[in-house]
Amino acid sequence: MVLESLESLSVTSALPLVSDPLKMFGSSYFSMTKQDDEPSGDPLTGRVVVLGVTGSIAAYKAADLTSELRRRGADVFVVMTRAAREFVGAATFQTLSRNPVTEELWNEGEGWQPGHIELADKADLLLVAPATAHSIAQFAHGLAPDALTSIYLATPAKVMLAPAMNGKMLDHPATQENLGRLRERGHLFVDPEEGELACGYEGVGRMASVENVVEAVLIALA
Repeated sequence: MVLESLESLSVTSALPLVSDPLKMFGSSYFSMTKQDDEPSGDPLTGRVVVLGVTGSIAAYKAADLTSELRRRGADVFVVMTRAAREFVGAATFQTLSRNPVTEELWNEGEGWQPGHIELADKADLLLVAPATAHSIAQFAHGLAPDALTSIYLATPAKVMLAPAMNGKMLDHPATQENLGRLRERGHLFVDPEEGELACGYEGVGRMASVENVVEAVLIALA
C-alpha cells in the first residue's frame, strides 16, 4: 500500500553474495513465456521503472520485484549501489529485467549522453526498494556520490521508496527528519510489515511484500 509509511530491516554483512540466481530464486524466474516478452494489454505496458537497489538483506526481494513488474509489462532498469552488490549479483537483475544493470557512474555506455541521465529522462517512476537509512539520507540532503543518487537528482519522474533498516535506526530523529523532507517533496512510501527482522528483533521493519510494492506501483502509474 502506498503512502507515507516506512519500513525497516537490519543489514547483515555476513550474508553471502548471490552468485547463482537460479539456485537462489528458483527456475520459475527463468521460465518466462512469450507472453512475458509481449505484454500488450498489461497495466504497465510502455512504462519505464528505474529500480534502485541499495545495501540491505531485503535486496533479494528486489529480484522478485523486477520479475513481477516485468510480467505486468514494465520496462525495468535496475540501478545497484556498491553495497547492494554484497547481497545480490548484478547478473541476477540483468537476467530478470533483460536490460543492462547500472552499477557505477564510471562504467556507463559509450553514447554521448551519460547513462544515468538517459535513465533519469526516460523513467516514469524511480522506485527504490529497498531504501536504506544511508540512501534516504543522501536523497534528503541532495548528495550524489553514485549512479542511483545522481538519477534521483536528475529525474522528473515520480519517486517511491520502500525503506529498509533496523527499527531503532528508523526511529532515530535524524532518519525521521530525512523522511519528513522526502514526504514534503511529495515522494511515495510503501507500508512496512511486522515480523522477525534480520537483526533478531520482532516488530515493524521488514520491507513490504513484493505484492504490496507492485500494487503501489500500479496505483502510482495508473
